[in-house]
Amino acid sequence: MAKDKKKIAVIGAGSWGTALALVLADNGHQVNLWMRSKEQQSEIHECKTNQKYLPGISLPDNITGFHSLPEALEDVDISVIAVPTKAIRETMRNIVKVINTQMVFVHVSKGVEPDSLKRISEMIEEEVPQEQLKAVVALSGPSHAEEVSLRHPTTVAVSSKDMAAAEKIQDLFMNQHFRVYTNPDLLGVEIGGALKNIIALAAGISDGLGYGDNAKAALITRGLAEISRLGTKMGANPLTFSGLAGIGDLIVTCTSVHSRNWKAGNMLGKGQSLDEVLENMGMVVEGVRTTKAAHQLAEKYETNMPITEALYNVLFKDVDPKEAVDQLMQRIKKNEMEDLVDILSEQMEQK
Repeated sequence: MAKDKKKIAVIGAGSWGTALALVLADNGHQVNLWMRSKEQQSEIHECKTNQKYLPGISLPDNITGFHSLPEALEDVDISVIAVPTKAIRETMRNIVKVINTQMVFVHVSKGVEPDSLKRISEMIEEEVPQEQLKAVVALSGPSHAEEVSLRHPTTVAVSSKDMAAAEKIQDLFMNQHFRVYTNPDLLGVEIGGALKNIIALAAGISDGLGYGDNAKAALITRGLAEISRLGTKMGANPLTFSGLAGIGDLIVTCTSVHSRNWKAGNMLGKGQSLDEVLENMGMVVEGVRTTKAAHQLAEKYETNMPITEALYNVLFKDVDPKEAVDQLMQRIKKNEMEDLVDILSEQMEQK
């Protein structure tokens, strides 16, 4: 249990925001859980449940639901931002209007903004004036909300430009079920968390096509090479991608039935259109938007990302999923170690 009990706002009461509210509540903190829906707020207040997002889970008394953003943020200096990437800017603009103190923002979403190519921490820094911004901390890693809410063992990483702030967030969340490591590579942590959703979509397509474990293992392995290749060119530490925010998150998102991105890819592989998939999911599939951003990043950094390119063609150019996989298999022969050489060369150039 945490020694220093605090009042913390969690902005966004989807499955992940609610699961993290449970972690904080387990540690004895008072959690103000904000949501857009009055009906959802009433359910949490009256029934102590959030059935749409975490069915069967009871919420403790130290989680309070709020529909009013000013009330949720009253006397709070730490906010956990648990909204989809596309809602980050609007959410931060609304928060800025109602706070009058410096705040630590812990973002727990995973994505990159298309066109601007900003990571979430950069978006927050752009939207929050310096006099209201104490620090931005990213929390990422292999962590399905469904398992966190059941207190199954989970391990994540936190990162920030301000590592003292990251260590404080580590202390707030850490308990016997939820282990938190620090990592000073903010860029790598955010890029690893965002781009793994692309590979998870591709893995779901492969499973939907019935291609089995061999194909999925290849996608995960070569997907990690793509993520590392781009991330290193952007300035990340390549070792980050062998950690929790890299291979850890990639494995769980590509192989779990809880993964929204895998589910969406699976539907695509079975013949549904993208519009049908998104309508049937009923929740945000971050990998779709991130695929567009990653395609743009690959062009900007002149980086070879064949899996990302194939998925981009499926999502946005109506290429048949099977045809896209066949094209990947027919690429020119390569030496597997070329990626490692490229990454090491990139590191040497940056030094």
